[in-house]
Amino acid sequence: MSTYLIGDIHGCYDELQSLLAQVAFDPQQDTLWLTGDLVARGPGSLEVLRYVRSLGDCVRMVLGNHDLHLLAVYAGISRNKPKDRLTPLLEAPDADVLLNWLRRQPLLQVDEEKKLVMAHAGITPQWDIETARICAREVEAVLSSDSYPLFLNAMYGDMPNNWSPELSGLARLRFSTNALTRMRYCFPNGQLDMICKDSPESAPPPLKPWFAIEGPVARDYTIVFGHWASLEGQGTPQGIIGLDTGCCWGGDLTLLRFEDHHYFTQPSNRERSIENA
Repeated sequence: MSTYLIGDIHGCYDELQSLLAQVAFDPQQDTLWLTGDLVARGPGSLEVLRYVRSLGDCVRMVLGNHDLHLLAVYAGISRNKPKDRLTPLLEAPDADVLLNWLRRQPLLQVDEEKKLVMAHAGITPQWDIETARICAREVEAVLSSDSYPLFLNAMYGDMPNNWSPELSGLARLRFSTNALTRMRYCFPNGQLDMICKDSPESAPPPLKPWFAIEGPVARDYTIVFGHWASLEGQGTPQGIIGLDTGCCWGGDLTLLRFEDHHYFTQPSNRERSIENA
């Protein structure tokens, strides 16, 4: 029985299958953790969702910003961008089943026995683990409700960018969504910067990667995240693990076996692009 953690798949279905074959993944015995962004950019978003849904309880996944964008497109709120290659999924006969399943997936995974936490973008240093749980559950509750289009319509925006327990309503949900699915950089006090996408070496001061600012969750848990393909899985402190290695941009799809921290990679079927997610 193994715990396998995989970075952002982004519709790279063939690479996912090859990577799982490398480790002889057995859904009857093993557990599969997925860092989010299952869809968009790669050619097989439909196949990825069908497969992950078919695995049932052996999967522990979180939603990423591209998964939320897909739901916004489905709800008629956002535009279907050709570069995301989502049309086959949106026009599939089982689209309603798949997307209603997707919107009921979590934004945070916590395993107290393994002391393991996973969120797509990471955990803001302003949160302790209980705050992270509460804020994730609030977003999950509205996503799984009939009023989810109202939330999706209001989730776009960079403000508020500073955590306060006094935040409420859609502003609180937007902050939580940004912290869990879009965050890269913070100011030294933990306030989010939602603009900079530069590499850590090029980021203007005083910005720091969120994982470079000490926070209470990182002291007690291993944190696994995706989202930041340009890191190429490198540059994080011990106990904080980035798994997005840019498969949809021509990089690798990366898997970590948690029990022995052994990495496996599967090269992309596409030529490398200079873009990042």
